[in-house]
Amino acid sequence: MQLRKTLLIGLVASALLAGCSSETDSIIMAPLPQVENQFTPSIVWDKSVGNGTEQFYSELSPVWDGTAVYAADRKGLVKALELDSGKEIWSVDLSKRTGFLSANLSALLSGGLTISNDKIFIGTERGTVIALNKEDGQVVWDVPVAGEALSRPVVSNDLVMIHTSNGQLQALDENSGEIKWTVNMDTPSLSLRGESAPGVAFGAAIVGGDNGRVSAVLLSQGQLIWQQRISQVTSSTEIGRLDDVDMSPIIDDGKVYAIAYNGTLAALDMRSGQILWKRELGSVNNMVLSGENLYLVDQNDRVLSVRKSDGVTLWTQEDLLNRGLSAPEMFNGYLVVGDKEGYLHWLDMATGGFVAQNKLNSSGIHSRPVVASDKLMVQARNGTVYLLTR
Repeated sequence: MQLRKTLLIGLVASALLAGCSSETDSIIMAPLPQVENQFTPSIVWDKSVGNGTEQFYSELSPVWDGTAVYAADRKGLVKALELDSGKEIWSVDLSKRTGFLSANLSALLSGGLTISNDKIFIGTERGTVIALNKEDGQVVWDVPVAGEALSRPVVSNDLVMIHTSNGQLQALDENSGEIKWTVNMDTPSLSLRGESAPGVAFGAAIVGGDNGRVSAVLLSQGQLIWQQRISQVTSSTEIGRLDDVDMSPIIDDGKVYAIAYNGTLAALDMRSGQILWKRELGSVNNMVLSGENLYLVDQNDRVLSVRKSDGVTLWTQEDLLNRGLSAPEMFNGYLVVGDKEGYLHWLDMATGGFVAQNKLNSSGIHSRPVVASDKLMVQARNGTVYLLTR
């Protein structure tokens, strides 16, 4: 059984286990911090892309490639927009396709968009991976995979890797969609909804699992190289025993950095999987690495800077507790996070102090902001895509 990440924070266990699909707070959300803006973020343009993700769990976010922005909504609308103006280049509606996706049903796009060469790749809750032609949005191929394709596709060595909801890591041929190999990541009976997208380096894919482990898989053969458990949860409750590694591991200078829910932030040796250091800290969000420091949002919505050499906390920002923060992004020397009330918060990367704040959209911001050249892209839950500058 899979539980939605956004429900875990702020809901009692009974609501979680019932599979509730609305977001209801049972704990107090921190009030909006009062910020004296050091600058005013400016909206270059905003464009609607369907109905967005509404209140469903989804990691959909826009991607950028040269002069174009590509974005999608959960139902199946995909648009290409000019980066400078937001003008529509093309639009396709995958829910209206016949064939593998039933006609006029929602395509349930879920895994985030990925661009490689002349194609756009996206996963669906219907258990398919779809490749689109980047120039006109036409479907090149769609292929059924082992389960819901909730993670963002990752392309490397002519392979499209997808981590499915039932714990399978599959590699598809980039040109044909043919499944080349499958590795079972051993999913427990109860887990968070969402899967780790793999990080790739030195011919290996590094991926987190719902069992609290980080695994290394040889790209050429799909062979498991090593597995390392980074979380040892001792709670007696079902919710307390959740220890999924749902973020995409960061690989840097021969080391892997990963974090588990209810668990542990750890640095591992890339070659052996041996734990170099770890500390008690939990999250489901992707982290950011800049220079010698990691930046992350923990499961209580604290924003932290952690030294990558030993895991020592350099600063903590606690004024955004339980505001449903997105994963952080670096932009123009600042750390930017969105929240469920639709605000963007801009933090000083050296101190964690607020430097600016702006409201974009009352539907909320769940997906991670995306850097596009010298601009910042943000997609709100209602589907509106914004391009901003400082």
